[in-house]
Amino acid sequence: MRWPWLFIGLAAVARALHESEAGIIDWHKSFIGVPNIASISTAPSFHAQQGRPPAEALLITSTASNVLAALHASDGSIAWRYIYEPDDNIVYYKRNQSTIVSLSGPGGATLRIFECSTGHLLAETRLHKPAEGLLQDPSDFGTAVAFAEGEGDAYVLTNNHVVRRVDAAGDVQWTWMSPDQTALVAYSCLIATPSALYVVGLAKSFASYTLHITALSPTLGTPLVDAHIPSSIATGPTDLLIFTSPPSVVWLENGAAHRVQLEPSLKEKPGKLSGREYVSVVDVGLESSFVGVLPDGSASVISLTESGANLWTFPESGSSDRYTDSVFVGAKDGQGRPYIARVFWSNEWGKASAHVYAPHLAGGLVSGFTFPFQTLSHGTIVHAAVHVAYVKETDLLPYVVLTTSTGTIELWQGDRMQWTREEGLSRVRMAEMIELPERLSEGGQKDRAKEGFVERVLRHAVDAQHLPQYLAHFFTRFATGSYESAASPVLPSEPDTLTRDPFGFRKIIVAATDLGTLYALDSRTGTVLWKKLLSDGSNEDSLHPEPTALVLPAKLFVLRTAAEGGPEVVLVAQRKMANGPVDTVVFHVEAVRGRDKVGKLKEGAILKGEEVIQGAAIESFLVDAQSRFVLFLDQFRQVYIYPNTEDSRSDLASLLPSLHVPLRTGTPGSAQITGHTLQPALGFDGRALAQPSWTTSLSPGESILSIVKRPQDPIASPGRVLGNRTTLYKLLSPHLFAVTSSSSSSCSIRVLDGVKGSVMYHAVLPTGRGESFPGREGSCDVKAIFVENWLVYIYWDPEGTGLGEAKGQRIVSVEFYEGQGPDDKIGSEGLSSFVPDALRVSMFERAFVFPHRVSAITTTRTTFGVTSKDLIVANEADQIQSFPRVLLNPRRTHGKPTAEQQEEMLVPYDPLVPDDPRRIVSHRYRIANVHGIVTSPALLESTSLVFAYGLDLFGSRVAPSKTFDVLSESFNKAQLVLTVAGLAVAIIVAKPAVGRKRLRERWYRP
Repeated sequence: MRWPWLFIGLAAVARALHESEAGIIDWHKSFIGVPNIASISTAPSFHAQQGRPPAEALLITSTASNVLAALHASDGSIAWRYIYEPDDNIVYYKRNQSTIVSLSGPGGATLRIFECSTGHLLAETRLHKPAEGLLQDPSDFGTAVAFAEGEGDAYVLTNNHVVRRVDAAGDVQWTWMSPDQTALVAYSCLIATPSALYVVGLAKSFASYTLHITALSPTLGTPLVDAHIPSSIATGPTDLLIFTSPPSVVWLENGAAHRVQLEPSLKEKPGKLSGREYVSVVDVGLESSFVGVLPDGSASVISLTESGANLWTFPESGSSDRYTDSVFVGAKDGQGRPYIARVFWSNEWGKASAHVYAPHLAGGLVSGFTFPFQTLSHGTIVHAAVHVAYVKETDLLPYVVLTTSTGTIELWQGDRMQWTREEGLSRVRMAEMIELPERLSEGGQKDRAKEGFVERVLRHAVDAQHLPQYLAHFFTRFATGSYESAASPVLPSEPDTLTRDPFGFRKIIVAATDLGTLYALDSRTGTVLWKKLLSDGSNEDSLHPEPTALVLPAKLFVLRTAAEGGPEVVLVAQRKMANGPVDTVVFHVEAVRGRDKVGKLKEGAILKGEEVIQGAAIESFLVDAQSRFVLFLDQFRQVYIYPNTEDSRSDLASLLPSLHVPLRTGTPGSAQITGHTLQPALGFDGRALAQPSWTTSLSPGESILSIVKRPQDPIASPGRVLGNRTTLYKLLSPHLFAVTSSSSSSCSIRVLDGVKGSVMYHAVLPTGRGESFPGREGSCDVKAIFVENWLVYIYWDPEGTGLGEAKGQRIVSVEFYEGQGPDDKIGSEGLSSFVPDALRVSMFERAFVFPHRVSAITTTRTTFGVTSKDLIVANEADQIQSFPRVLLNPRRTHGKPTAEQQEEMLVPYDPLVPDDPRRIVSHRYRIANVHGIVTSPALLESTSLVFAYGLDLFGSRVAPSKTFDVLSESFNKAQLVLTVAGLAVAIIVAKPAVGRKRLRERWYRP
């Protein structure tokens, strides 16, 4: 009989996620990633159609998130984006008027051709196997693209020594391979002319590099001539530039700029361009101009001619404390005329400046302007792109696009910012949802936790003046039903009134990135509420602090909630200095406004970190006692706390005997998990010290991937009542945790007791063997979550182990219960791990086939834990899906359920988890490259908030058991009010008659 499946289908329909809710209860923010500025071949550049308005231009860039994208210059919105696979890194792109050619993978293994304006993929060709690709540093070395003049074909250099001519359809017309494929000659550049294709490379000599050029026939690919150019290039490809007008190669040799012009015979002799000495040359992307940096920091523009070069120097461009190092960039207008821009920060004016040099205007004109770039919010300027939109005889007004150290992209026209994109949000590494405080009256805006009796009475007196308006508003809402509903549309953020809404749907999402920034987002809209830079410990009071260290977030904790007087968060970070040392610092922030709680710096300044440990912390976690604090262990396992107050020290002393800390120990190839107890006054300066109490050794060759701890969320029911009225009691020991590990031949997951080290569960899983992760044989990608007594983990099975099984994604659901069966209660929540009963545990386990590969996993969370938990996953189809726990119940029956099992609502086991589109939380949105999901309870017990982060951001809310605690929007409130009012009138009218009747009965009662 199939009626149980009918029941599940009806239940699924009842709790389906409707497409009409998209944009009503959720939001989606698309990003392209932080631009890849490591090379001019991957950095942002403008693309404009000749004769079209400048606002229709596109900003083309590849990004660190492995995305090739185009932004509209008019408003910064995404025109198109193409997301590459993780193992197919973009190494080079080049565009002409209609197409973009990209090379990706090791050595430029894959060629793709896109249409510039739409991003449509026109062709895709595998040029060589990725395993045959050469890994280079820089990554674009040995790859190049040049377009054939007047044709749709392109010449492509890959793997240092292979040149191909590829047509517009991606078909290879001819191939030339260098006869010297050893490391002696490595080609890196192409120059295309009608008479010859020049392949430029470097030959390694004992102390330097020598320029080597090969000329090929453009039509046949046959060699015309091969020549070594007398040269001595010290640093390699960074000092080598190529130009097409006239065809030339320029390099830096012993501080002098040398040049050789190219013609098919390659008989031209090299010569010096000028008598000046340069320390570096900068490619600005122009056909005949570049920038040379002099020893004093001054920048000269060098424009090549047939007979030599023209030189011009930017005024006041030498090294000075008055301004920072400059960023140089080139551009061309609609007539093909060149412009060179210098962008820098002026310490003297506290603003950014742009100087644009036009060599053809008035004999060489420089037009400059300053603009109010917010360096304390966006960091330093690391790259610029220029689009010359309006050209006047004596003035220029270009579009300038800035890329900053925090990942922000801004477009400026003169001193006006046109738009900004916070691409740093594509680099979020951790996030927390924080409840907002309640809306307070005018007399109650201060911290109520510090309010005295007299102040409280005065506040109540002030509040009493609003009582009539409140009563009128209350009765109006009650009569009309004009309440905010659980499905109310997302409203715009109001930063000045950051307070909690009636259902607790509005929270602050605090997110930390690996670019040294901390963001606060509105959970209802995704709007950025504030953004703070994390200090690296130097120049904290400077208007333009230059980064000298790398600040990497490690953990994020909620130190204080809204109910405790105002939400506060603590970010634990590792600060790595340029010379190698690593320190552990904390950034303590007031969550609503982003105010610094450590340095007490002025408004808008960067966040000052407090150094906790001079060295790396091996563990940190939040201790939730009467005074909440963060506990750290240094490399010597000494205990540090933050904040280090008298209350926190007192709480730590009382909690020491009950704290058990598992740590990763052992050596490579011989990993261990070691449990520790905290002993007082055994470390330096009387600090508490973590002492080993047990050790569990992993198999030889295994390494630990992750330690998965159980969240301390509310648990509504300690057991599961069965159909025969017996109870399975949940194993709720607070010391259980899971460990995932990997070796060359297998993956593993274990559940351990943190007090004694007992192994409660162990499973050995197959490795990916390169099928889940091409080129990464033996990789393990086990995603696990552990809540209450429920362990869920997902892994890739490259080949089924049973009859009729096939490779695919597997999800395993495990439930742990006390004792050996129903009604066998041992009280695990407060039971010592050393008593024999602690090991009397039963478990149920079931494996399912999952429809998609998974990149992130979590479960829903609610205020009291009454609502059923859903499993939330991000899959390879760029979707966020929700799966009810009933589908993953390991106690699902084989065959028809009995009457008792039917009463328990168990359904027959089916190994395939259906890919039901009604469970897609993200609706029609594509949420790209998600690697983390955070859930948080709303005030409604039925509802859980969901936030997913990766390349894109997504926020929504789900109700695993439907919104049982909210009346539906179709409920007839007016009818209820009229019914109650009618009953009240009837009671008032009938009451005197009933009273008289009872009185008569008493007088005339016999």
